[in-house]
Amino acid sequence: MDDQYAQSPAAGEQSMLPALRWDEPPEGPVLVLLDQTRLPAEEVELPCTDVPALVLAIQTLAVRGAPVLGIAGAYGVALAAARGFDVEEAAVLLENARPTAVNLGYGVRRAVAAYRTALAEGADVEEAARSVLAAAEELHRADAEASRRMAGHGLALLEELMPGGGHRILTHCNTGALVSGGEGTAFAVALASHRAGRLRRLWVDETRPLLQGARLTAYEAARNGMSYTLLTDSAAGSLFSAGQVDAVLIGADRIAADGSVANKVGSYPLAVLAKYHHVPFIVVAPTTTVDPGTSDGASIEVEQRAGHEVTEIGVPRFDAAGMGGGGGLSTAPLGTQAYNPAFDVTPPDLVTAIVTEEGVLSPVTRGGIAELCVRSRQVTIR
Repeated sequence: MDDQYAQSPAAGEQSMLPALRWDEPPEGPVLVLLDQTRLPAEEVELPCTDVPALVLAIQTLAVRGAPVLGIAGAYGVALAAARGFDVEEAAVLLENARPTAVNLGYGVRRAVAAYRTALAEGADVEEAARSVLAAAEELHRADAEASRRMAGHGLALLEELMPGGGHRILTHCNTGALVSGGEGTAFAVALASHRAGRLRRLWVDETRPLLQGARLTAYEAARNGMSYTLLTDSAAGSLFSAGQVDAVLIGADRIAADGSVANKVGSYPLAVLAKYHHVPFIVVAPTTTVDPGTSDGASIEVEQRAGHEVTEIGVPRFDAAGMGGGGGLSTAPLGTQAYNPAFDVTPPDLVTAIVTEEGVLSPVTRGGIAELCVRSRQVTIR
């Protein structure tokens, strides 16, 4: 780690380092990530000089979140092209780094397509590399714009569902600027509500086992001066029963053709609770997260992660080979087997609405998803 990439936030500072950025120091191009495993204690940037380093960063969750993984994948292809590595091989490594998030493969394929097109049109390798970088930068800009539009559509939906304001929103995992080229997905909607003076309380699930809610969403909420309260995942039911939740807002890692939503494990129980308590359950995700090639929820491959993430408390640390030796306090007897899916799948009949940059889809149906994929149009809440 180069000291130039280590930084600490100043007291009271509201801005934060971007989730990722392209840099070209004298020693060559580099993709610089904000290492999310070090948050909230410190902001440390992690430079990736080659694709294996980026793959490791993706697998160890130094960079995570569906939209930003797509951007990282595109920049990863640009990194391989700029440094003279095998672009096709790099693309395969990147696309297979994590199986559930559809955006990762989308970003990789888009960048590779730019590379192939440039070569087919007679560009040399350096010119093709510049074309790939331009494609990655355009994807980055498009995601920031999608984030802005989702925030507007989501806030309008909240106002329609709860015209009196005073929104009490429950969220899960992290869906803010750390996962986006802009201000996020579900978190961006809550942030828009806050800025409009309509947010009464942001309820933040801690999100076991890796505590993305406690470490990352609370970090972003504090940075933005939002009224927020952290709770254990198992306490969500008591909030619903006490009538303290007006809406649930989550992101998505993949949305199947039938409208099934894969998101951080723990999302499905919230959808069940919301259905029982007649609370809107809203998914906020860019259209790049919709995968018409995945027929239904049962067809979504759910990543299974290491058991020590469950049997220990603390953010795991990984060595250069990506092997985790833990990093926290053991909470179970040595040798305990653990069930640790990274995601769960919520069926469409539990989803009130899907908010994308193109508008709001409700009810969530296979036909509506298909229409969303075929052409850009705003589908209003019905």
